[in-house]
Amino acid sequence: MAKIRAFFILALLFLSSSFFLQVARSQSDLDAEADAELVAETVEEGSHVSDDIQDIGFGNFNPAPGVETVCVFPKNSAKSVVAGQETELLVGMKNEGEQSIKVIAVHASVHLPFDHRMLVQNLSTMAFNNASVPASVQATFPYIFAVSKFLQPGTFDLVGTIVYEIDQLPYQNTFYNGTIEVTEAGGLVSVETVFLVSLGLALLVLLGLWVRTQLQSLSKKTKKITKVEVGTRTVDASMDEWLQGTAYTQSQSNKLKKKK
Repeated sequence: MAKIRAFFILALLFLSSSFFLQVARSQSDLDAEADAELVAETVEEGSHVSDDIQDIGFGNFNPAPGVETVCVFPKNSAKSVVAGQETELLVGMKNEGEQSIKVIAVHASVHLPFDHRMLVQNLSTMAFNNASVPASVQATFPYIFAVSKFLQPGTFDLVGTIVYEIDQLPYQNTFYNGTIEVTEAGGLVSVETVFLVSLGLALLVLLGLWVRTQLQSLSKKTKKITKVEVGTRTVDASMDEWLQGTAYTQSQSNKLKKKK
């Protein structure tokens, strides 16, 4: 019974973790929608992505005061990235300062999740020509990247940076510093799928153990033999007819003769 209770507790933990996973996902979707509202597509006319990607050297610049950035993965709240295929994200910039911002480029890199010093891949740099964000205006800038098709599936950290100038002074903001899930091309198996399959197998094993325990307890009950005490009883007269002529009747007649 202790094992059955332990399995029940384990199943409850699995169910509760699945519930919180769904809640966290819903909350993530709500946050993405809220960020999407902030990321308004108000890029100034004439701003466009450069066809010739320049090799821009990124320094360790500080963010400018009054400049806020957000990141949205359109229709991809799980932040799933297929190795070797292009993935798009939107970088939102809000200028609450008094001067116009000149956007230079967007860059990103992939790192190991447990140690950011371990660089996995430098992603492409997307430069912008004539892209500016006036004071008290918010704008959206697309960024398309692709991780190496040889990158092993798993969880990695993506660090995205946008570089800009204010009054010819360079600044940069980290618009995203979080995890992404890299999957193989054409792969249908995800972490959530593995979790749900494991949960189903655990519940099936639990049910099988419970049924087996019930059958064993039922078979033990049926094997119990009730003891019946046998006392003195009278011999029915009809039984004498069956004993006529046997040694039993002869011995009984001899006893009667001796008594006489």
